[in-house]
Amino acid sequence: MDLRQLRYFVAVATTKNFTRAAELMHIAQPPLSRQIQLLEEELDVQLILRNSRPIRLTEAGRVFYEQSVQVLQRVDQMKNTARQTGRNHRQSISIGYVPSTLYGGLPMLVRTFRQRYPDTDVHLVDMGSIQQISELKSGRIDLGFGRVRTNDTSVARTVLREERLVLAIPPAWPLAAEKGPVRLEDLENPKLIVFPKEPRPSFADHVLGVLHEKGVKLDEVHEVRELHAALGLVAAEVGLCIVPAAARLRADLVYRLIANEEVTSPIILSHRLNDDSWYIVAIKQLIAEMYAQNPPWLDVQTNAFPSHPAIRAEEPSTKDGADPK
Repeated sequence: MDLRQLRYFVAVATTKNFTRAAELMHIAQPPLSRQIQLLEEELDVQLILRNSRPIRLTEAGRVFYEQSVQVLQRVDQMKNTARQTGRNHRQSISIGYVPSTLYGGLPMLVRTFRQRYPDTDVHLVDMGSIQQISELKSGRIDLGFGRVRTNDTSVARTVLREERLVLAIPPAWPLAAEKGPVRLEDLENPKLIVFPKEPRPSFADHVLGVLHEKGVKLDEVHEVRELHAALGLVAAEVGLCIVPAAARLRADLVYRLIANEEVTSPIILSHRLNDDSWYIVAIKQLIAEMYAQNPPWLDVQTNAFPSHPAIRAEEPSTKDGADPK
């Protein structure tokens, strides 16, 4: 199968006529028909019903047509990007991220990277932690910032920090009366809101797993798609929600730190194994510089840092350490 065959097939499927498709592709009809036949033989499935006027696609043909259009559009996009890069001598990198990292250092990191390397375009792509792994391997993204640990040996992972978790509580509930840390074991059959609903596994599974390990029995579990919806339901007194410390977004809620210090969520930088591209080194260096500045979002009371010198925070009193969407 080659791109030429896909283009011939899309032309036939679009015009619903072999003659017009041949004219459109500037080819005689017999060789065009032969290429479609070879494509069907390779796929071992009939794509086109030739005895109808106008011709129609089989169910397999319809699905193959939709996917062929996507492939050809992607190829055209790749060509345009390559030409644009060649003309402008600009490099482009794509970074996958989970939304909760936007409340920490990712915006500052990207902003600083663009200032320091103005000839490199940075594209941010919203995707779950697990999806980042497959997209790294396919080449769609070059770096990923996620929160779920994986064991894929083709991807290198660096834990940038471990972020403490907090319990978001409706102000009128008894749990909100105290302001100190709360132990998970002290939660009595809570109604819990988790996010994201999909894709899974995700931060939702991390939270549910931690509660199961602590023996916390839940009265109800509400699954929502994203963080803002979860906090909105907390404000509506639907239930409690466990969120990263940096995601204390609503001022109308009470947040209590989870007292269990081992209950954290990592910020994980991922890239392809053995990828020695310059921007990976640059990103790690910028992270080290950024951590050394101790910006407001990098609360040393709610973060623990690994000992790797490339990403060590300057604060000497932090602990060595290591997961939401």
